[in-house]
Amino acid sequence: MKYILMMTGTRAGVDSYRSWSEGDIRAHFAFLHALNKELSESGELVDEQPLTPPEQAKVVRARSDGAPITDGVFPESKEFLLGYWIVDVESAERAYEIASRLSAGPGPGGMRLNMPIEVRQFMNKKASPETPFSA
Repeated sequence: MKYILMMTGTRAGVDSYRSWSEGDIRAHFAFLHALNKELSESGELVDEQPLTPPEQAKVVRARSDGAPITDGVFPESKEFLLGYWIVDVESAERAYEIASRLSAGPGPGGMRLNMPIEVRQFMNKKASPETPFSA
């Protein structure tokens, strides 16, 4: 079963990350690298990608003629997608275990961040018109 694990954060959280010491940043990325390597070696990691900072995000809508209208990130936005992992695991419980490990990654002084990780299973591509949202 494939799941996407999405790491989200607030603008304040992103801004505070920028004030971390170099050592704390290195420790956090070493943790992520080690977990990614472990998941890759186990065959569970399908893909993972960090995303650019929230201030580079754009919201796109179509005008009535179909042309794109782009707006920057709205200051009232509470959370932003920071990165994601796609895993192919045997059970939802395994996806939750991986998400928990990501959430507990080290922050300043080695303290656990406890970042929210949203876990969503991919829908079945063979869903019928009668059950278009089957998992």
